[in-house]
Amino acid sequence: MATPQEILNMLGDDKIKMVDLKFIDMPGTWQHLTVYHNQIDESSFTDGVPFDGSSIRGWKAINESDMAMVLDPNTAWIDPFMKEPTLSVVCYIKEPRTGEPYNRCPRVIAQKAIDYLVASGVGDTAFFGPEAEFFIFDDVRFDQTTNAGYYYVDSVEGRWNTGKDEGPNLGHKPGYKGGYFPVPPTDTFQDIRTEMLLTMADCGVPIEKQHHEVATGGQSELGFRFGKMIEAADWLMTYKYVIKNVATKYGKSVTFMPKPVFGDNGSGMHTHQSIWKDGQPLFAGDKYAGLSETALHYIGGILKHAPALLALTNPSTNSYKRLVPGYEAPVNLAYSQGNRSASVRIPLSGDNPKAKRLEFRCPDATCNPYLAFAAMLCAGLDGIKNKIHPGEPLDKNIYELSPEELAKVPSTPGSLELALEALEQDHAFLTEPGVFTEDFIETWISYKLDTEVNPMRLRPHPYEFSLYYDA
Repeated sequence: MATPQEILNMLGDDKIKMVDLKFIDMPGTWQHLTVYHNQIDESSFTDGVPFDGSSIRGWKAINESDMAMVLDPNTAWIDPFMKEPTLSVVCYIKEPRTGEPYNRCPRVIAQKAIDYLVASGVGDTAFFGPEAEFFIFDDVRFDQTTNAGYYYVDSVEGRWNTGKDEGPNLGHKPGYKGGYFPVPPTDTFQDIRTEMLLTMADCGVPIEKQHHEVATGGQSELGFRFGKMIEAADWLMTYKYVIKNVATKYGKSVTFMPKPVFGDNGSGMHTHQSIWKDGQPLFAGDKYAGLSETALHYIGGILKHAPALLALTNPSTNSYKRLVPGYEAPVNLAYSQGNRSASVRIPLSGDNPKAKRLEFRCPDATCNPYLAFAAMLCAGLDGIKNKIHPGEPLDKNIYELSPEELAKVPSTPGSLELALEALEQDHAFLTEPGVFTEDFIETWISYKLDTEVNPMRLRPHPYEFSLYYDA
């Protein structure tokens, strides 16, 4: 844990002259402002550094644009991608006129969720461990005009390139759904992923592993250790930043889009979570899969509110091209200790109660992690508060169920629009504890409809020409 004075001492030796202040906008993208080191003093950690917030997506109007970034000294690391030695610090946003945290700042919302956890008396710490998958491409092109619309992605690993004249084509390309875990030379990204992992460690992320993922075309995953909720969200943002910049260094491009490739597995972000109190885990017990009653009720809350949750955990129209039956997609709103098509899985943890946790498998990395984690925690706490039992586990092979049995298993929403409708109808579990405001929920829904759902609805899809051109 760093202190403001330690950061100031670091800046005072004149070796680091630039400070990069990072904050997250409403949809979930890091923004930044770089200042000369003498602009940072003790007040920067309490009152913040002023800036104009009128152009940040989903935030202020131009007539009320003054905002302040408050530095969190615990998030400081030397940015490995800057030519001049630069200290990177993550910030939360404050209203300079009132001195209050800004209620549309995602990091502020996440802190409110932790405050709610403590105030509830249930626990004092929420641990989260996201597993974000991504694709590494060699080429990506896309455009949308009045008379044309297309995308094109390519990877040297893509199975679709087995017949390409690469001068020469050496033939080592993972098959569709065949990317888990071939050794080199079929896995061509070993060294890149290792550099990504080690660079993350240099930025303070507690690293664990790296590997190729199921899909052909460069799908990959890096792993880092779980952390306290806000800490884990900070690490995930560092994860995405490092991976994209290391890929760029190698002349490649990374996307966290859930479904950039047709006909193969998409990229998710399975999210492990647990609650502790006074240093003791609360999810271990003598119920199903070694869970406690508290954990079962937490699952009950997640499953009850899942359709609304997905508006925050799976917030892109592309998310719902991954959440379809098949491809190991977690479309069934049920829980299981082994069934990967269930939306909640109980990972094996042996006899160690500290490792007992649940894994919500629906989310993907297009989400804003501060909002997604806060929403999941609120849903789980609502389940605990109201003793919502999740019902019977789904331990059967989903593909062997009869149509009658399958009809009894609820499914995830089929589109972002349906998830937003669910959020509009079901958000008291977010607003009544004071974590999210009605203003934020209304802004989120209107932003998503106006900038994503409705624009997508207006545009012809390339495949529609195959279906209907000769009608």
